[in-house]
Amino acid sequence: MFSLDTFHQTYETKPSTVTINGKSITILKPLSIDRFMDNGDIMNNFPLWCKLWESSWVLANHLSALPPDPENTILEIGCGLGLAGIAAAMAGHRVTMSECNADALNFARANAMTNGLPDLAVEHLDWEAPRLTGRFGTIVGSDTVYNVETIDVLEALFDRYLLPGGTILLADIVRQTSVSFWERMQKGYRVKAKHHTLSSDEGDIHVVLFRLERKPGR
Repeated sequence: MFSLDTFHQTYETKPSTVTINGKSITILKPLSIDRFMDNGDIMNNFPLWCKLWESSWVLANHLSALPPDPENTILEIGCGLGLAGIAAAMAGHRVTMSECNADALNFARANAMTNGLPDLAVEHLDWEAPRLTGRFGTIVGSDTVYNVETIDVLEALFDRYLLPGGTILLADIVRQTSVSFWERMQKGYRVKAKHHTLSSDEGDIHVVLFRLERKPGR
């Protein structure tokens, strides 16, 4: 049984408070990423989930602004620390957050509980060997299209988990794989894209929010 007490005994964390559409959300982040890295090969399963990425902010703001539909269910793939899913759940949406990494799952669960959402579903989902049951009206994710090989895996995941007539919302930083994703998905989906520019100390960050709906007959 997961508990915040056990979580805090296991991990050293630092809280970060963010505001999404006027609501404060507290996100617990690892104090250091060192324990989650492969010292023999730092690029092997690098713990990207440890950071609040700009794309998750864009997705969180978008979802929290949507009117909740009690009949709709949302699956977040690769939820990381859980910002987008928590923001959506706080806005009244029915959300299941998912991750593959065990530590990321623990942080997502802890962040849900920290924000008063102890019943928010947080499930294990391996994209290449999915065992999660059920289908969903909306699939969402941020920074999911990080290499070309991922596109094949994502397309299979959409086919497995998206209900007929459902919608996919993905926020990704502008990169070459975003273009490849756009081109591939247009074959079977109606694709719309909205560009967002975020300011940071390092300069402007460009994020694209993709909205996909299956074409008739697919």
